[in-house]
Amino acid sequence: MRYMMNYDLMETVRNTNQWLGATARAIGAYPAFAALPNPALQVMSAWGEVTERTFERMVAKPDWGIRTFTCEDGRDHLVSIEKVVEKSFGDLIHFNVSGRKTQPRKILLVAPMSGHYATLLRSTVKSLLVNCEVYITDWHNARDIPVSAGKFDVEDYTLYLVDFMREMGPDTHVIAVCQPAPLTLAATAYLAEEDPKAQPASLTLIGGPIDPDATPTDVTDFGRRVTMGQLEEMMIQRVGFKYPGVGRMVYPGLLQLASFMSMNAEKHSKAFTDQISRAARGEASDHDKHNRFYDEYLAVMDMTAEFYLSTVERIFKRGEIAKNVFTVNGKQIDIGKITTVAVKTVEGANDDISAPGQCVAALDLCTGLPDDKKASHVEPGAGHYGIFAGKSWRNNIRPLVLEFIDANSPPQPGKKAANKNKAA
Repeated sequence: MRYMMNYDLMETVRNTNQWLGATARAIGAYPAFAALPNPALQVMSAWGEVTERTFERMVAKPDWGIRTFTCEDGRDHLVSIEKVVEKSFGDLIHFNVSGRKTQPRKILLVAPMSGHYATLLRSTVKSLLVNCEVYITDWHNARDIPVSAGKFDVEDYTLYLVDFMREMGPDTHVIAVCQPAPLTLAATAYLAEEDPKAQPASLTLIGGPIDPDATPTDVTDFGRRVTMGQLEEMMIQRVGFKYPGVGRMVYPGLLQLASFMSMNAEKHSKAFTDQISRAARGEASDHDKHNRFYDEYLAVMDMTAEFYLSTVERIFKRGEIAKNVFTVNGKQIDIGKITTVAVKTVEGANDDISAPGQCVAALDLCTGLPDDKKASHVEPGAGHYGIFAGKSWRNNIRPLVLEFIDANSPPQPGKKAANKNKAA
């Protein structure tokens, strides 16, 4: 599998399907055919419309789509995206709401690098922009990074987070969503020992596999069902000639997408069949519920081979974070060194990706942290996406996280500090 030919073959298949969809849509749109009231032409055009959009989105980076924001003064303020730190494999960006007073809560969202872009957290960002200064890690697509930029594995990822936290300062509140939770915990422990003054004020870990063996799922147990050699042979490919990263070894986003889709194949198949029917009836629109979801879901990015393989081997197979033996540049990181950063974990009771028990394991690793700086929450009835982007996040989890952040923030002038932490 580790050849450009395989990568280019996948891209050829995707491109061909996009072309077939565009062709079917164009044929169905011929004015001459309008004189022939044949429903088959409408279905063909609708199939083409949905197919073209589907395969086109697989190689498009979604836009944040956050252009204005209505503040407390009742006026719309422009939102600009500013790069605070630029690096080869990812940037630290800030959502600047122009004309608005700087908000006291400064939040760093650590986005997953597991096949989707950081825009997967768009609704999370929008919900926090209301009364927070929001920063987020914007990871780059590995296929667009030249080989000359070097490698990027779990240790490099951790050091990126260390640099981002240093840049933002000690009044930062970090929220790590899903995949980066173990490495964010490690980055915090690294700062606790190497640069204590740069530690964040609090750390919230949402649905992350701190200890994948605590409650295994099909996703977290995958690494145990195959050897590293099998994984490298089956999943790793070399970027083809079409992209700037030609020759780079990657885990292709299209393979990851195929895995995502296969987990709920029947559900996705019905969703696309229903969308074709709606398009044929003229009921579909550019930004309807289906397109809003799948425009984001289908937009996938490649991961560097070394990051993907080291994640499987060191986080899932060896459990280095869970066993507190994770090393960076040959130096072992001791999570017990975290003594001042308040830590909260959030889990979904129905999470089938990182099941309850995997994330809360972080609190047991923080042996140097007093109990009044530890907190946990399990959201009843919530699945994986619901705990950071769905109704559960908006109605229940977000208020709890902000309360936790306020309880562990430096007191504002004229206000008395209060610690309302409560482990549940």
